[in-house]
Amino acid sequence: MITGSLRRHAVAAGALVLTGALALSACGDDNDSGGGTAPKTSADAKLAALVPAGVKSDGKIMVGSDASYPPNESVDPATQKIHGWDVDLFTAVAGKLGLKVEFQNAGFDTIIPGVQSGKYEVGVSSFTDTKEREQAVDFVTYYSAGTAWATLKGNPKGVNPDDACGKTIGVQQGTVQVDDLKKRSQKCAAAGKPGIKSVVRKQQTEVNNDLVAGKVDGMAADSPIVGDAVKKTGKLDIIGQVYDTAPYGYTIGKNSGQLKEAVQGALKALIADGTYKKILTENGVESGGITDPVINGATS
Repeated sequence: MITGSLRRHAVAAGALVLTGALALSACGDDNDSGGGTAPKTSADAKLAALVPAGVKSDGKIMVGSDASYPPNESVDPATQKIHGWDVDLFTAVAGKLGLKVEFQNAGFDTIIPGVQSGKYEVGVSSFTDTKEREQAVDFVTYYSAGTAWATLKGNPKGVNPDDACGKTIGVQQGTVQVDDLKKRSQKCAAAGKPGIKSVVRKQQTEVNNDLVAGKVDGMAADSPIVGDAVKKTGKLDIIGQVYDTAPYGYTIGKNSGQLKEAVQGALKALIADGTYKKILTENGVESGGITDPVINGATS
Protein backbone atom coordinates (compact mmCIF):
# COMPACT_ATOMS: atom_id res chain seq x y z
CA MET A 1 0.00 0.00 0.00
CA ILE A 2 1.19 3.50 -0.76
CA THR A 3 0.83 5.58 2.35
CA GLY A 4 0.63 9.31 2.60
CA SER A 5 -2.01 11.94 2.46
CA LEU A 6 -3.71 14.48 0.39
CA ARG A 7 -4.25 13.81 -3.17
CA ARG A 8 -2.66 10.75 -1.98
CA HIS A 9 -3.31 9.32 -5.35
CA ALA A 10 -1.99 5.82 -5.09
CA VAL A 11 -0.61 5.29 -8.57
CA ALA A 12 0.47 1.66 -8.93
CA ALA A 13 4.21 1.08 -9.02
CA GLY A 14 4.09 -0.24 -12.55
CA ALA A 15 2.28 2.83 -13.77
CA LEU A 16 5.04 5.10 -12.52
CA VAL A 17 7.54 3.89 -15.07
CA LEU A 18 5.37 4.06 -18.15
CA THR A 19 6.52 6.28 -20.97
CA GLY A 20 5.50 6.86 -24.56
CA ALA A 21 1.90 6.63 -25.72
CA LEU A 22 0.39 5.85 -22.32
CA ALA A 23 2.21 8.76 -20.75
CA LEU A 24 0.68 11.10 -23.28
CA SER A 25 -2.92 10.19 -22.61
CA ALA A 26 -3.79 13.31 -20.60
CA CYS A 27 -6.68 15.40 -21.80
CA GLY A 28 -6.19 18.85 -23.29
CA ASP A 29 -7.48 22.05 -21.70
CA ASP A 30 -4.43 24.29 -21.73
CA ASN A 31 -4.36 27.09 -19.19
CA ASP A 32 -1.71 29.73 -19.91
CA SER A 33 -2.21 32.03 -16.97
CA GLY A 34 -3.35 29.59 -14.32
CA GLY A 35 -6.64 31.44 -13.97
CA GLY A 36 -5.90 32.22 -10.34
CA THR A 37 -5.06 35.26 -8.26
CA ALA A 38 -1.41 34.58 -7.52
CA PRO A 39 0.51 37.60 -6.20
CA LYS A 40 3.02 39.00 -8.66
CA THR A 41 6.52 37.89 -7.73
CA SER A 42 9.81 39.39 -8.84
CA ALA A 43 12.35 37.13 -10.48
CA ASP A 44 15.42 36.17 -8.47
CA ALA A 45 18.42 36.16 -10.81
CA LYS A 46 20.37 33.55 -8.83
CA LEU A 47 17.42 31.16 -8.74
CA ALA A 48 16.58 31.79 -12.39
CA ALA A 49 20.15 30.84 -13.30
CA LEU A 50 19.53 27.35 -11.89
CA VAL A 51 16.69 26.67 -14.34
CA PRO A 52 17.85 24.37 -17.17
CA ALA A 53 18.11 26.02 -20.57
CA GLY A 54 15.62 23.59 -22.05
CA VAL A 55 12.97 24.70 -19.57
CA LYS A 56 13.48 28.45 -19.78
CA SER A 57 14.02 28.61 -23.54
CA ASP A 58 10.32 29.30 -24.15
CA GLY A 59 9.86 31.40 -20.99
CA LYS A 60 7.38 29.07 -19.35
CA ILE A 61 6.97 25.86 -17.38
CA MET A 62 4.56 23.24 -18.74
CA VAL A 63 2.60 21.80 -15.81
CA GLY A 64 0.31 18.77 -15.62
CA SER A 65 -2.58 19.11 -13.15
CA ASP A 66 -5.76 17.14 -12.47
CA ALA A 67 -8.22 20.00 -12.05
CA SER A 68 -10.93 18.11 -10.20
CA TYR A 69 -9.73 18.69 -6.65
CA PRO A 70 -11.10 21.94 -5.19
CA PRO A 71 -9.88 24.03 -3.44
CA ASN A 72 -6.40 22.88 -4.49
CA GLU A 73 -6.94 22.77 -8.24
CA SER A 74 -10.16 22.93 -10.25
CA VAL A 75 -11.65 24.50 -13.36
CA ASP A 76 -13.22 27.94 -12.96
CA PRO A 77 -16.63 27.62 -14.68
CA ALA A 78 -16.57 31.30 -15.64
CA THR A 79 -13.20 31.26 -17.41
CA GLN A 80 -12.59 27.54 -17.97
CA LYS A 81 -9.11 28.05 -16.57
CA ILE A 82 -7.49 25.99 -13.86
CA HIS A 83 -7.44 27.81 -10.53
CA GLY A 84 -6.98 27.15 -6.81
CA TRP A 85 -4.39 27.82 -4.12
CA ASP A 86 -2.12 25.10 -5.49
CA VAL A 87 -2.16 26.90 -8.85
CA ASP A 88 -1.58 30.31 -7.28
CA LEU A 89 1.36 29.05 -5.24
CA PHE A 90 3.16 27.42 -8.14
CA THR A 91 2.50 30.45 -10.34
CA ALA A 92 4.28 32.51 -7.67
CA VAL A 93 7.13 29.97 -7.63
CA ALA A 94 7.51 30.26 -11.40
CA GLY A 95 7.53 34.05 -11.10
CA LYS A 96 10.53 33.83 -8.78
CA LEU A 97 12.28 31.91 -11.54
CA GLY A 98 11.37 34.51 -14.15
CA LEU A 99 8.92 32.17 -15.87
CA LYS A 100 5.24 31.94 -16.70
CA VAL A 101 3.21 28.75 -16.30
CA GLU A 102 1.07 26.77 -18.69
CA PHE A 103 -1.26 24.38 -16.86
CA GLN A 104 -2.71 21.44 -18.73
CA ASN A 105 -5.67 19.53 -17.30
CA ALA A 106 -4.75 15.86 -17.14
CA GLY A 107 -5.92 12.59 -15.64
CA PHE A 108 -4.15 12.23 -12.31
CA ASP A 109 -2.54 8.89 -13.08
CA THR A 110 -1.06 10.23 -16.34
CA ILE A 111 0.87 13.10 -14.76
CA ILE A 112 3.90 11.29 -13.32
CA PRO A 113 4.40 9.28 -16.52
CA GLY A 114 3.99 12.59 -18.38
CA VAL A 115 6.74 14.18 -16.29
CA GLN A 116 8.96 11.17 -16.94
CA SER A 117 8.44 11.40 -20.69
CA GLY A 118 8.97 15.17 -20.84
CA LYS A 119 5.38 16.02 -21.73
CA TYR A 120 5.23 18.05 -18.51
CA GLU A 121 8.16 19.79 -16.86
CA VAL A 122 6.46 19.73 -13.45
CA GLY A 123 3.44 18.00 -11.95
CA VAL A 124 1.33 20.22 -9.66
CA SER A 125 -1.61 18.15 -8.45
CA SER A 126 -1.56 17.62 -4.68
CA PHE A 127 0.83 14.69 -4.98
CA THR A 128 1.88 13.10 -1.74
CA ASP A 129 5.63 12.56 -1.66
CA THR A 130 6.17 8.81 -1.11
CA LYS A 131 9.24 6.58 -1.31
CA GLU A 132 7.62 4.62 -4.13
CA ARG A 133 6.99 7.71 -6.22
CA GLU A 134 10.52 8.97 -5.56
CA GLN A 135 11.76 6.02 -7.59
CA ALA A 136 10.13 7.58 -10.64
CA VAL A 137 10.42 11.36 -10.09
CA ASP A 138 11.88 13.87 -7.67
CA PHE A 139 9.74 15.90 -5.28
CA VAL A 140 9.98 19.35 -3.76
CA THR A 141 7.70 19.47 -0.72
CA TYR A 142 5.42 22.47 -0.15
CA TYR A 143 2.49 21.50 2.12
CA SER A 144 1.37 18.93 4.68
CA ALA A 145 -2.03 17.32 5.19
CA GLY A 146 -3.83 14.05 5.87
CA THR A 147 -7.01 12.06 5.28
CA ALA A 148 -10.35 13.26 6.63
CA TRP A 149 -13.86 11.79 6.53
CA ALA A 150 -17.21 13.51 6.04
CA THR A 151 -20.90 12.62 6.21
CA LEU A 152 -24.18 14.41 5.78
CA LYS A 153 -24.85 16.81 8.66
CA GLY A 154 -25.60 15.00 11.87
CA ASN A 155 -24.05 11.78 10.54
CA PRO A 156 -27.48 10.13 9.97
CA LYS A 157 -25.94 6.75 9.01
CA GLY A 158 -23.75 6.65 12.11
CA VAL A 159 -20.45 6.39 10.24
CA ASN A 160 -17.34 5.83 12.37
CA PRO A 161 -14.02 5.97 10.47
CA ASP A 162 -12.52 3.50 12.94
CA ASP A 163 -15.40 1.04 12.46
CA ALA A 164 -17.08 1.67 9.09
CA CYS A 165 -17.94 -2.00 8.54
CA GLY A 166 -21.05 -2.35 6.39
CA LYS A 167 -21.01 1.31 5.33
CA THR A 168 -20.82 2.72 1.80
CA ILE A 169 -17.95 5.18 1.48
CA GLY A 170 -17.06 7.35 -1.53
CA VAL A 171 -13.44 7.89 -2.65
CA GLN A 172 -11.65 9.18 -5.73
CA GLN A 173 -9.98 6.79 -8.14
CA GLY A 174 -6.24 6.43 -7.69
CA THR A 175 -6.02 7.93 -4.20
CA VAL A 176 -4.47 6.31 -1.17
CA GLN A 177 -7.91 6.49 0.38
CA VAL A 178 -8.87 3.60 -1.93
CA ASP A 179 -6.17 1.40 -0.39
CA ASP A 180 -7.00 2.71 3.07
CA LEU A 181 -10.60 1.52 2.74
CA LYS A 182 -9.45 -1.87 1.45
CA LYS A 183 -7.33 -2.38 4.54
CA ARG A 184 -10.14 -1.25 6.82
CA SER A 185 -12.56 -3.57 5.03
CA GLN A 186 -10.17 -6.51 5.48
CA LYS A 187 -10.14 -5.83 9.21
CA CYS A 188 -13.94 -5.91 9.18
CA ALA A 189 -13.90 -9.30 7.48
CA ALA A 190 -11.33 -10.64 9.93
CA ALA A 191 -13.63 -9.59 12.76
CA GLY A 192 -16.59 -11.35 11.16
CA LYS A 193 -18.27 -8.10 10.16
CA PRO A 194 -19.53 -6.97 6.74
CA GLY A 195 -16.93 -5.17 4.66
CA ILE A 196 -16.84 -1.53 3.60
CA LYS A 197 -18.36 -0.90 0.18
CA SER A 198 -16.13 1.58 -1.66
CA VAL A 199 -17.79 3.71 -4.33
CA VAL A 200 -14.88 4.84 -6.49
CA ARG A 201 -15.35 7.86 -8.74
CA LYS A 202 -13.01 9.30 -11.35
CA GLN A 203 -13.22 12.84 -9.98
CA GLN A 204 -13.45 14.10 -6.41
CA THR A 205 -16.31 16.41 -7.33
CA GLU A 206 -18.37 13.32 -8.19
CA VAL A 207 -17.60 11.86 -4.77
CA ASN A 208 -18.76 15.08 -3.11
CA ASN A 209 -21.98 15.10 -5.13
CA ASP A 210 -22.71 11.48 -4.24
CA LEU A 211 -22.49 12.28 -0.54
CA VAL A 212 -24.66 15.39 -0.76
CA ALA A 213 -27.27 13.36 -2.68
CA GLY A 214 -27.22 10.62 -0.05
CA LYS A 215 -25.92 7.98 -2.47
CA VAL A 216 -23.12 7.06 -0.04
CA ASP A 217 -22.94 7.05 3.73
CA GLY A 218 -19.68 8.98 3.92
CA MET A 219 -16.54 9.91 2.04
CA ALA A 220 -12.80 9.96 2.64
CA ALA A 221 -10.39 12.39 0.97
CA ASP A 222 -7.52 14.76 1.64
CA SER A 223 -8.26 17.10 4.54
CA PRO A 224 -8.27 20.42 2.58
CA ILE A 225 -10.65 18.89 0.05
CA VAL A 226 -13.04 17.64 2.71
CA GLY A 227 -12.91 20.99 4.50
CA ASP A 228 -13.72 22.82 1.27
CA ALA A 229 -16.66 20.51 0.51
CA VAL A 230 -18.07 21.05 4.00
CA LYS A 231 -17.74 24.83 3.64
CA LYS A 232 -19.18 25.11 0.15
CA THR A 233 -22.10 22.68 0.40
CA GLY A 234 -23.27 23.58 3.90
CA LYS A 235 -24.67 20.06 4.08
CA LEU A 236 -21.74 18.05 5.39
CA ASP A 237 -19.85 17.48 8.64
CA ILE A 238 -16.28 16.34 9.20
CA ILE A 239 -16.14 13.30 11.46
CA GLY A 240 -13.22 11.81 13.37
CA GLN A 241 -9.64 13.06 13.29
CA VAL A 242 -7.27 13.77 10.40
CA TYR A 243 -4.72 10.96 10.07
CA ASP A 244 -1.74 9.83 7.95
CA THR A 245 -0.35 13.35 7.63
CA ALA A 246 2.34 13.59 4.93
CA PRO A 247 3.89 16.17 2.56
CA TYR A 248 2.63 17.29 -0.81
CA GLY A 249 5.34 17.74 -3.40
CA TYR A 250 5.86 19.12 -6.89
CA THR A 251 6.93 16.27 -9.19
CA ILE A 252 10.03 16.91 -11.31
CA GLY A 253 11.85 14.61 -13.73
CA LYS A 254 14.97 12.79 -12.62
CA ASN A 255 16.88 14.25 -15.58
CA SER A 256 15.85 17.88 -15.04
CA GLY A 257 19.20 19.21 -13.91
CA GLN A 258 18.90 21.80 -11.14
CA LEU A 259 15.21 22.52 -11.68
CA LYS A 260 14.31 20.97 -8.33
CA GLU A 261 16.87 23.15 -6.53
CA ALA A 262 15.48 26.21 -8.31
CA VAL A 263 11.92 25.36 -7.27
CA GLN A 264 13.01 24.65 -3.70
CA GLY A 265 14.83 27.98 -3.55
CA ALA A 266 11.80 29.83 -4.92
CA LEU A 267 9.57 28.27 -2.26
CA LYS A 268 12.00 29.26 0.49
CA ALA A 269 12.01 32.83 -0.85
CA LEU A 270 8.19 32.94 -0.89
CA ILE A 271 8.07 31.65 2.68
CA ALA A 272 10.62 34.25 3.77
CA ASP A 273 8.83 37.21 2.19
CA GLY A 274 5.35 36.20 3.40
CA THR A 275 3.86 35.41 -0.01
CA TYR A 276 3.50 31.72 0.84
CA LYS A 277 1.55 32.38 4.03
CA LYS A 278 -0.61 34.99 2.29
CA ILE A 279 -1.73 32.55 -0.42
CA LEU A 280 -2.54 29.79 2.06
CA THR A 281 -4.33 32.09 4.49
CA GLU A 282 -6.48 33.66 1.79
CA ASN A 283 -7.64 30.18 0.84
CA GLY A 284 -8.20 28.91 4.37
CA VAL A 285 -5.57 26.16 4.18
CA GLU A 286 -2.83 27.72 6.29
CA SER A 287 -2.96 24.89 8.84
CA GLY A 288 -0.95 22.73 6.45
CA GLY A 289 1.76 25.28 5.82
CA ILE A 290 5.40 24.23 6.17
CA THR A 291 8.55 26.22 6.97
CA ASP A 292 11.27 24.19 5.25
CA PRO A 293 10.67 22.77 1.74
CA VAL A 294 12.87 19.74 1.08
CA ILE A 295 13.78 17.60 -1.88
CA ASN A 296 12.46 14.03 -1.61
CA GLY A 297 11.15 14.25 1.92
CA ALA A 298 9.03 11.09 1.99
CA THR A 299 8.96 9.10 5.21
CA SER A 300 7.14 6.08 3.78
